[in-house]
Amino acid sequence: MQLKQESTKSLINTQIHLISDVSYQSVWDFQMTLHNQLKNQKSAQQNYDKSNSSILNHIVICEHLPVYTLGTSAKRQNIIKSESQLQEDGFELFDINRGGDITYHGPGQITGYLIFDLELLYRDIHRYVSNIELAIILVLREYGLDPVRVTGLTGVWLMDNQGMRKICAIGVHLSRWVSLHGFGFNVSSDLSHFDNIIPCGIADRDKSVTSLSKEIGRDISIAEVRPILLEKLKLVFNLKLLK
Repeated sequence: MQLKQESTKSLINTQIHLISDVSYQSVWDFQMTLHNQLKNQKSAQQNYDKSNSSILNHIVICEHLPVYTLGTSAKRQNIIKSESQLQEDGFELFDINRGGDITYHGPGQITGYLIFDLELLYRDIHRYVSNIELAIILVLREYGLDPVRVTGLTGVWLMDNQGMRKICAIGVHLSRWVSLHGFGFNVSSDLSHFDNIIPCGIADRDKSVTSLSKEIGRDISIAEVRPILLEKLKLVFNLKLLK
């Protein structure tokens, strides 16, 4: 696969935010604040200049407390345990406005929220999702893995004679071409937490969930993977990262 970097007149200023060990609601509120700020920046410009590099985009890199989120096409029957039992076991449960079905976020997973003005890149949601997949693929190749895309199934997968294993789920939402939500990349996640749901509503026996740690056979930390991930996002989306 040959990397085609996005061509813009200038790098896109993008603020990095690192968050861990907070409730899903807190991160959701923070996302919405950034999302609305970016939309307001656009509205404040009478003649919106798409090449204006002063528009600030955001990447929120988060390690959540255990939570299940249900997207706009989620089916309640894809929750295997009762919702009351999940709450007793310490899991939060949220209905949200991203696309897709139900998924899990928690310790050991990098959840990335990309708050981008896509008019600075392209007005093409399929291309946008494909480029998120590409950034994750490039990270996994750094670890000697050979990830793939699967036609008709969003996300990043590993595939061999043992079947297909999803390592990164993706779900997004757009308002005025400003993106919200993003991806969940399993680095060293407790994969048993996916047993409480039918992840992404995919019940096929030959499809399962995996993590980077499981695939390479060693413990790996979020701190190790995070800078590699940010570098790949920077490359794929033509970003100038601000810390």
